[in-house]
Amino acid sequence: MIHVLAIITTKPGMRDTILGHFRANMPAVHAENGCIEYGPAIDAEGFAAGKALGPDTFVVIEKWASLDALKAHAAAPHMAAYAAKTREHIASRTIHVLSPAA
Repeated sequence: MIHVLAIITTKPGMRDTILGHFRANMPAVHAENGCIEYGPAIDAEGFAAGKALGPDTFVVIEKWASLDALKAHAAAPHMAAYAAKTREHIASRTIHVLSPAA
């Protein structure tokens, strides 16, 4: 299994816009072969432990059956369409691809 944490920071005030596009794309991603989990997460309100992500950042939490499934996801046409719709509103993106620790 492959885990992915993608930390997305939008340009100021654009998080809800990006999340709208993200949610519209989720059914296509969930239908991909090897997709186990794929969804966005934001700071939990009322819980201050460590540094908050802030109002312009969200994390995409993903689980894939294999590295090949993740590679196919990255090359999927719906992901290219999502990127085209959101590119101008994203300030930064950091992607961590992880394997479970033994």
